Amino acid sequence: MSEKKVNKIKTAVLTISDKGSRGERDDLSGPVLAEMMLEVGAEIVHREIIADEIEEIKSALIYLCDHKNVDLILTTGGTGFAKRDITPEATLAVIEKESPGLTEKMRADTISITPKAALSRARAGIRKNTLIINFPGSPKAVRECLQSIIDIIPHGVEILTGEFTEHRH
Repeated sequence: MSEKKVNKIKTAVLTISDKGSRGERDDLSGPVLAEMMLEVGAEIVHREIIADEIEEIKSALIYLCDHKNVDLILTTGGTGFAKRDITPEATLAVIEKESPGLTEKMRADTISITPKAALSRARAGIRKNTLIINFPGSPKAVRECLQSIIDIIPHGVEILTGEFTEHRH
């Protein structure tokens, strides 16, 4: 019996940062997301830095879901309390189904590291066949949050893309 070949997760990393988009700050969090996903066999098919502008974020998410047909979009930045932090609102505007368990798990697992994790407004959800997950903007927080859910992301993507068709007991 031959083993089923699992397709690599086509992943896009979208950094949301006014200063980063203007070249005034290096993107340190996007590379952390990409590196960690490569370690679990994902394929990074798109990386971009955009400004904290709701229409720009929505357009980028829609394009990646509807035209690039990526399996997974990981955003970093714009999930806090600042006036310009609007990534969760942009995400909610484009998803068809919310997936709150992912961000709940991230917050629950990282709150013991820093109580400030409770201030994250990150969201996760599905548009068409793409899973979108928001992450904080700090490289340390990104690493801790992704570590919290990295083992369950592939299974979620398999279900979403139809690769996983039966439940094993």
